[in-house]
Amino acid sequence: MAAVAAAGDLTALEGVRVRFLGRKAELVLLLRTIPELPADERPEVGKVGNLVRKALESAVEARQKELETQELVHGLAKDQVDVSLPGWRSPLGHLHLVTQTQREIEDIFIAMGYEIADGPEVETDYYNFEALNTPADHPARSLHDTFFVSDTVVLRTHTSPIEVRTMEKQQPPVRIIAPGKSFRRDSDATHTPMFHQVEGLVVDEGITMADLKGTLETFAKAMFGEDRKVRLRPHFFPFTEPSVEVDVSCMACDGAGCRLCKKSGWLEILGAGMTDPNVFGFVDYDPEVYTGFAFGMGVERIAMLKYGVNDLRLFFENDLRFLRQF
Repeated sequence: MAAVAAAGDLTALEGVRVRFLGRKAELVLLLRTIPELPADERPEVGKVGNLVRKALESAVEARQKELETQELVHGLAKDQVDVSLPGWRSPLGHLHLVTQTQREIEDIFIAMGYEIADGPEVETDYYNFEALNTPADHPARSLHDTFFVSDTVVLRTHTSPIEVRTMEKQQPPVRIIAPGKSFRRDSDATHTPMFHQVEGLVVDEGITMADLKGTLETFAKAMFGEDRKVRLRPHFFPFTEPSVEVDVSCMACDGAGCRLCKKSGWLEILGAGMTDPNVFGFVDYDPEVYTGFAFGMGVERIAMLKYGVNDLRLFFENDLRFLRQF
């Protein structure tokens, strides 16, 4: 009992416990010899031995609680916190530049009365190509450009399939944008295997190329500034006819010509055109009654032009020195 009381910490107490209650302790060895004692002595020796063992165990347990309490009090005193000091603030994150740009594009078109439509990223060949008037021998359907999941299933190469799915569900008028991820087998300073697009579609009676140009001019001025000018150049897309590439006057030189615009004064921002009547045939729209236009832009492309980013890969490398600028 004196040894238990004298133990100054938990380590010393454990030594006392092993000394008096361990497997080789004198008391334990004595209790093991009880069967060898005369029969009339066994009950008394066993009774006294167990009483002594229980008393020692109780004393060790009580002393252990005392020492644990002492250590806790000592630790609290040592680690005391001054609650009057200001706390540490965790650094807050923010929206990625691509997300910021996509939301800005969405807000511009929502203000013009468009609705946001969504669709699957893993798409069938029918919606991704066939229903968009893209013939089986078109280069875009080759393994070189497209990620094929199976012979008839692909990772969508644009968000235009959402337009077909929307037209299947509702009759005109239709006025939607379709933002989301797209996938193509391409990777360099201006292309990535996964990228973001915003496609747009308007279908109604009496829609003309003038409506398309006015819409895109409104978008360009809202996104790049009121001084921007827009021009349309003839182009080809399988699902629009006529088709155009859309340029905006260079914001770096205000159209005078610089390294950014390659001395042309113009920067390409998107592709567009009047919806090909053949597309209406896949969704049971009467091309004699309805006309429409469609457009599509890369979100990363818009962000690069607006914020002067010269390498598309910066959007996906997660370098905080780049991300914290936006």
